[in-house]
Amino acid sequence: MKKQRAFLKWAGGKYGLVEDIQRHLPEGRKLVEPFVGAGSVFLNTDYDQYLLADINPDLINLYNLLKEKPDLFISEAERFFTPEYNRKEVYLGVRADFNATDDILFRSLAFLYMNRFGFNGLCRYNKKGGFNVPFGSYKKPYFPEKEMLNFSDKAKKATFVCESYPQTFARARKGCVVYCDPPYAPLAQASNFTSYAGNGFSLDDQAELASIAEHAAQHRDIPVLISNHDTALTRRLYKGAQLNVVKVKRTISRNGAGRNKVDELLALFDAKRD
Repeated sequence: MKKQRAFLKWAGGKYGLVEDIQRHLPEGRKLVEPFVGAGSVFLNTDYDQYLLADINPDLINLYNLLKEKPDLFISEAERFFTPEYNRKEVYLGVRADFNATDDILFRSLAFLYMNRFGFNGLCRYNKKGGFNVPFGSYKKPYFPEKEMLNFSDKAKKATFVCESYPQTFARARKGCVVYCDPPYAPLAQASNFTSYAGNGFSLDDQAELASIAEHAAQHRDIPVLISNHDTALTRRLYKGAQLNVVKVKRTISRNGAGRNKVDELLALFDAKRD
């Protein structure tokens, strides 16, 4: 199967890791993702059903629109991908309109536009919930029509929900497999590049996620695969899991020189282990 690209740019997106993830994901009927992000794992696996969650309502609203009304969404979105929209003052105007409205169609269209025209494809909100990623100054941002059509076709097998990871785990049943791609644990304590959804993902969250995953595997017979940085902290948190180390190139960094390979952990909590 040819690898499918996500239509969104995404910090920490899993396109470059999908083969490693495929190798370590157990078989099951339904794949559950509490942190769906751009959906690269969803797009590159073949389960009967998917439950895909995220705490970002803009992301989930966009996915549901693309699932239910792909032709409308794609034709409306294409109007933004023109030279007149590739100007800083226009971008800032769309961003201001986005932050001032609750209209789901407009917010979804603007979310895609800002993802492609904004700096480095970042998704970042301020403390008041306002999207605040600056203009990206790209020559000609790519309109991902083909990728959106692939996504909307695959989305027929998926349910998209906006909720927290403990709520998503609670929905999982025997026969499900859970894949978690949480905001990563910091490589250094000074790093805070993990709070993409506006309310952060603390070290307590990292520990709670590991605990919920271990409980799901041992007491509910639901295997859980988690990806994260390979650090002393994550190894401690995932000590009850089968640990596999892979190397991955970071595609989003504050400077090009920082895009070197970082060891990454794939931690599998599996009921079959002693």
